Amino acid sequence: MTDEPTRQRRILLRSGKSPFDVASLEQSLDRDVFATNAGNLIFSDAAHKLLTTPRAAVFSNGIRTDPSAAARINEEFDAFVVPLANAFRPTFERPLKRMTQLIKKLRIPVVVLGVGAQADLKYDAARLKPMEPTVREFVTEVLNRSASIGVRGEFTEQYLKDMGFRDVEVIGCPSMFMNGETFTLEKKSESLTTDSMISVNGSHSAVRSHGLDAIIRQAHERYPNLRFVGQNLLEAQLLHWRETSNPIGAQTSMPTHPSHPMYREGKVRLYIDPATWIDELRAFDFSFGSRIHGNIAALLAGVPSTVLCSDSRTLELCRYFGIPHRKISETPKDVDPAELYDLADFGELVNGHKERFLRFTGFMEKNGLENTFHHGDSGKAFDAQMSRLALPPAVRPWTDSDPDTLSSRFSWMQGRMDELTAQNALLRSQLEKKAGTVNVKVQAGGGASAYRRARRVVGRPVRRLLRPEQ
Repeated sequence: MTDEPTRQRRILLRSGKSPFDVASLEQSLDRDVFATNAGNLIFSDAAHKLLTTPRAAVFSNGIRTDPSAAARINEEFDAFVVPLANAFRPTFERPLKRMTQLIKKLRIPVVVLGVGAQADLKYDAARLKPMEPTVREFVTEVLNRSASIGVRGEFTEQYLKDMGFRDVEVIGCPSMFMNGETFTLEKKSESLTTDSMISVNGSHSAVRSHGLDAIIRQAHERYPNLRFVGQNLLEAQLLHWRETSNPIGAQTSMPTHPSHPMYREGKVRLYIDPATWIDELRAFDFSFGSRIHGNIAALLAGVPSTVLCSDSRTLELCRYFGIPHRKISETPKDVDPAELYDLADFGELVNGHKERFLRFTGFMEKNGLENTFHHGDSGKAFDAQMSRLALPPAVRPWTDSDPDTLSSRFSWMQGRMDELTAQNALLRSQLEKKAGTVNVKVQAGGGASAYRRARRVVGRPVRRLLRPEQ
């Protein structure tokens, strides 16, 4: 008698999209597949690859949390895996509450891969005090469904332990383990020259508040082959559509703004898919800037990188992984990338990588998750499937567009206009039907209470129709 084949586990992964989900640039921006920051896809793609084994299939849940989906998730999946970045921050409190509401209803294991708290470079958690009850409830519900919670670094570990939690493990970020236990990195040349290919990245806050704009401006003057790589949705909108409704997009010191010299020279990119991002970075000699995942993308491409840390979320990851870094507040505004390159030492990053990888996979196994490097084909099938995809190109500046690409943009816009016109017609028809119902009731009722009766009949349906999607 032979044993029946073991049922393949179904793992639900919180991610903006599956790595195998191919969409046009226009569709990707419209859907916001990377949840405002393309760096999110680097660690979610890595988690997808790590979790895919012969005994486990991985499915993307999308980035929005829907507590009403709990019954379906309990029925269809065996585990819910949640890779997170700096989720313990005031601006993420509402999504964190929704996630807690969902987790409360789940009967399956819930595993958090590398959550982080966000504070300043001094690790001062005072600004997080008002949201402490929200964090406490989230962590409690996660630990009720897992053996431990994985955090990004030392600051977040201490933050949770100060609340009384003990089942906290520092595991870093899944993105650094995309290629398993080996990590090779070498400088292509002894030093940078004016011909070197250099990638720079940075957030609006680093440019606005920490003087990164001056560093970028001087690097642009010195290195003709400097390229800025953006990550935010609003930056993608400025590149692809030349405008954005977000007021932050008016910051002219950002290279993604149409008035910036790097934008006008076509020296700006933004990537919808990590595979394209990493692949194009392989041609570069050095990467630097304030974006942690912008520089991790370069490291995964084998490119030496230095992070200019502006807060705890980047600092604790750099310290944990041994990534060369400087506090941006202590970095001269006229610093030359060549100096950062010369001083960058990758010994700790490379030599300690295997130990960190085993700690990460040990955390997974403790929480009932297998990984492709110990229980599968080391990601070969995943990589092969990725190589067969026709992924969209990088988002480029509007000024760098040819008639064919402009034609595709206008065609997409026309299609969206047709869709919205049809949706508006449907809403108008529904409203007219509701109004007809009101007229009948008003005629039958008469009297001074007709207005109140009309509000009772039509108020809630109309508000529901006009209410923006939450």
